[in-house]
Amino acid sequence: MLKLEDIKKDAQIKGIKGEEIVRIVQFEPVGENAVTVYFKDSKGNLGEQMLFRGDEMRMELATVGRPWAFDAPGADFKLGLEAYRITQAAMFDPMMAVHTSNVEPLPHQISAVYESMLPKQPLRYVLADDPGAGKTIMAGLLIRELLMRADAKRILIVSPGSLTEQWQDELLEKFGVIFEIFSREKQEQCASGNYFDETDKLICRLDQLSRK
Repeated sequence: MLKLEDIKKDAQIKGIKGEEIVRIVQFEPVGENAVTVYFKDSKGNLGEQMLFRGDEMRMELATVGRPWAFDAPGADFKLGLEAYRITQAAMFDPMMAVHTSNVEPLPHQISAVYESMLPKQPLRYVLADDPGAGKTIMAGLLIRELLMRADAKRILIVSPGSLTEQWQDELLEKFGVIFEIFSREKQEQCASGNYFDETDKLICRLDQLSRK
């Protein structure tokens, strides 16, 4: 319960405008049993209302729970801020692809991608390594990193015919990147007449491209 005499400028009061908390901007007593108040609601809208003794029962001074209050426990605020910082940490991770992919790269693979390939702009690089050295993983890390950094949008992979489906499967399973496989049927069915224009991430067989 809040008496009319206790209404002051800048007071935070609940009960004038339903359950919403409003701030008193100005008030003018009207005799002994009424007062006219001018207030701002939580959205900043101005309002005016005359209050009487009968309104005292529904009004109360709001000291906690205000939308604009800074009275929450500091430890809880710090905890919430730290949780938000952790969710944004990946945006500043220099090796995002490593930490968001289903792979555990070896040191030479990380060195090739992050020390030799990514720093080169524009990127022109020949990755030629021994069989079994993990060239697919290195290429997948590079592709995912470029996509996540928005450094690449359209990517074409040219591979021997027997490896096209393997490339598609590994890029999806290990890196979560979906590539389409080019085929004559897709070229004939595409609306634009050029399937390369319609697809940003594409795998194509080497023998298909070599036939002009």
